[in-house]
Amino acid sequence: MYSFNNDYSEGAHPRILEALLNANLIQHDGYSMDSQHSPRAKAYIKRELQKEDVTIHWLVGGTQANMITIAAALRPHQAVIAADTGHVFVHETGAIEATGHKVISMTSPDGKLTPALVQKALDIHTDEHMVQPKMVYISNTTELGTQYSKAELEALSHICRQKNLYLFLDGARLGAALTSSVNDLTMADIADLVDVFYIGGTKNGALFGEALVIINPALKTDFRFILKQRGAMLAKGWLLAIQFEELFKTGLFYEMAAHANEMAEILRKGIGECGYEFFAQSATNQIFPIFPDNIIAHLEKDFLFSPQAKIDDSHTAVRLVTSWATSEAAVKAFIAVLTSLS
Repeated sequence: MYSFNNDYSEGAHPRILEALLNANLIQHDGYSMDSQHSPRAKAYIKRELQKEDVTIHWLVGGTQANMITIAAALRPHQAVIAADTGHVFVHETGAIEATGHKVISMTSPDGKLTPALVQKALDIHTDEHMVQPKMVYISNTTELGTQYSKAELEALSHICRQKNLYLFLDGARLGAALTSSVNDLTMADIADLVDVFYIGGTKNGALFGEALVIINPALKTDFRFILKQRGAMLAKGWLLAIQFEELFKTGLFYEMAAHANEMAEILRKGIGECGYEFFAQSATNQIFPIFPDNIIAHLEKDFLFSPQAKIDDSHTAVRLVTSWATSEAAVKAFIAVLTSLS
């Protein structure tokens, strides 16, 4: 069985493992206060951002990063706006709500928020008898593999600043977005347009870890206190720093994401040539073909993947995900089986 179920089924890129092994017996100060790897990794990230006046924190995973960032930013009566497919709304077991904050979900067929949807949420929540929208949450790429153009992100940034809302970008799959064939954003653009975002390592070849970048000074105050209180301050913080140091030292972050996208493109092309349509239009490492259920039953004998949506009585959209470690041989094997069944 070969898994196309997600982009974190493998461990980590050998260069990251080598870097961790080389540092294994060297002593470091804890809690990301080490004098070597954390400063270097942050310097590399700031180089990508072309911005020095940011605060960078290491976290273990995406749900942790989302929950802590939102809880830290919002007052008790405030809420976050998200697409109805957004990770914070669907796939985090109520983590945001458990901190006392409501997620205001807006219907979006492509998984992206627009200024019109943000304005609609504001128009619905008008007074003190309702929660007060204060943050807009987006992800790039989205849960449907779609992504924001620079113009779209600029438009969202504009309305957020106009309405005094924080703009938070979940970058769990940011590498896939920045290396896709349709991307026109840079890391520096994102740092100019949002208040806070994070760079995903877990889903892009690291063992684990996300780098949270806080741009807005209003969100920086006491953040380490909040990290500690919520159990997110890793004692061996340098283990996260080493990974981001390796990811950004010579461009490994982009190299791995580009490979995942390239493997997905081979899959996408092969599936299209077999005559199948797609549930969502993605140029990144998540693709969503629609297959007859009997074809899915045959494919599941050799491959792992997830159902996405029931289309009708006999067709289902599934999700196929490629990673930094996906081989071209595995991708071509999937296409060969599909071709034989079509």
